[in-house]
Amino acid sequence: MNRSPDRLNLDHLKKQAKELIRLYRSRDPAAMARFRRALPAASGRGDEDIAALQLRLHDAQSCIAREHGLASWPDLKRYVEVRMAARNERTARVLHWAQLTYSGDVSGVANRANPRVALRILADDTELVAGDPYLACAIGDENALRQATQADPGWVNRAGGPLRLPPLFAVTHSSLLRVEEFRERLHRSAQLLIAAGADVNQHIHSRWPPGSLNEPDQRYPLSALYGAAGSNHAPALTRLLLDAGADPNDGESLYHSLEDPACTRLLLEHGARIAESNAIYRAIDLEDDTAIKLLLQHGGDPNEPARNAPLTDWGSPLAWAIYRRRPRHVKALLDAGADLSRSTPEGLTPYRLALQFGLTDVAALLRAQIDAPDISDEERFVAACARGDEKEARAVALRRPDLPASLSPPQLRLLPDMAAAGADDIVRLMVRLGWPIAVRGGDWDASALNLAVFNGNAALTRFLLEHGAKWTEQHGHGDNACGTLGWASCNEPVEGGDWVGCARALLDHGMPHATAIADDPEWVLIAGKRKQFSDEVTEELLAERA
Repeated sequence: MNRSPDRLNLDHLKKQAKELIRLYRSRDPAAMARFRRALPAASGRGDEDIAALQLRLHDAQSCIAREHGLASWPDLKRYVEVRMAARNERTARVLHWAQLTYSGDVSGVANRANPRVALRILADDTELVAGDPYLACAIGDENALRQATQADPGWVNRAGGPLRLPPLFAVTHSSLLRVEEFRERLHRSAQLLIAAGADVNQHIHSRWPPGSLNEPDQRYPLSALYGAAGSNHAPALTRLLLDAGADPNDGESLYHSLEDPACTRLLLEHGARIAESNAIYRAIDLEDDTAIKLLLQHGGDPNEPARNAPLTDWGSPLAWAIYRRRPRHVKALLDAGADLSRSTPEGLTPYRLALQFGLTDVAALLRAQIDAPDISDEERFVAACARGDEKEARAVALRRPDLPASLSPPQLRLLPDMAAAGADDIVRLMVRLGWPIAVRGGDWDASALNLAVFNGNAALTRFLLEHGAKWTEQHGHGDNACGTLGWASCNEPVEGGDWVGCARALLDHGMPHATAIADDPEWVLIAGKRKQFSDEVTEELLAERA
């Protein structure tokens, strides 16, 4: 196999993967050996054990990617695309490399930073960043930075390079900070630049679309601190910048730091303001309750008003925590003084909201602190469904045969909300009890079917279709379940999702097969519309089964 980067071709690689999986299915010993050498799941196994794994096309793609020294098929695709786009011109190669090294709000592209591919390209072309001190910032080349500073002390505060970045900003936003071998050298580079007089509050404005490299979005300034604390989650570098005088109230750092509480703690200790940052609500989105406790300990308001949708649909951090099904966050908010009487815009108190979402322990916690009101049959029915109590739900429905059809729109949204939460058993119960199956809800106004497809939940997708769901059901982004399948299969938002299984279920229940587009193999036609899917899903959609 010729692994020369100059000979790689994406179409050929796709054909190789299809041939490899074909040989695997025929029990070809050489194919088994390739999987054993390259695929972690097959390492050390005999041929029969590897055959029993029932590997699929994406496993063959992963195998080929690893044979080429990359961790995944998406990495290999990105690598080949960059190599092909910038093969002949150094300026283009440098720009594409920089766009791999920096996130989209800095680089002006929709793709996220990919330090693995950036390093592979650098390994292929070791002289790629030579001679440019701004690119030296990206890799933490201290000698190059020292020489540039000695030659022109003022350069440390001038933007430059392919992405027009100030030097300290270029260091703190480099995604190579996530790579252990580069972390210390980038930290030392930041120290060198600060000592040489770099403004610790260097910033640019976002280039994320609709902004661009040539026309940044002036509404969203991005600081050097945001790179360290919010983008790369680097506590040591965050401390260095804050101790040198970086402003913790830059509008981005606190909100984006929450996934690394060490960075959050540093920002708070240096005076970061919590009010109006949306950090309280963002912390509730995280399963770990460390961040919300940190914010509350440092004066965060447990009753902070919501500032934008969909948060405004719930009205308070306590309601949002109940909606997000976060019992520990609820307790932290209550301990900090959350208002138990504050209702949602639809008039639901936290207690009634907890019942609606089947959070029995949370409802009991709230009930112990209030005079528990009587609840209606509608609320009793919804609460029984939400906690999976079929006996109670059917008992209520027996005396109220108009349920669930007569429930209010907020109550009916429980079906997609539970689908979004992955509560499959509850979704199945609700459907069996006659819940309107196409009702829309969740964070992106989607039906339960769209949410199941998004999660790659093939079993729930098939169940919903068997009980009346339609592939044409729309969602809030203006498409249907076919579009959901396309986006999710390409981006894999949930680890281990079975989007091929979702495709089979949709095809079995009325979604048309795809038609190839002769001059554009990356796209297909379904019901007359151009769609893009993962290679494996595309193969399934194109296959006409007997």
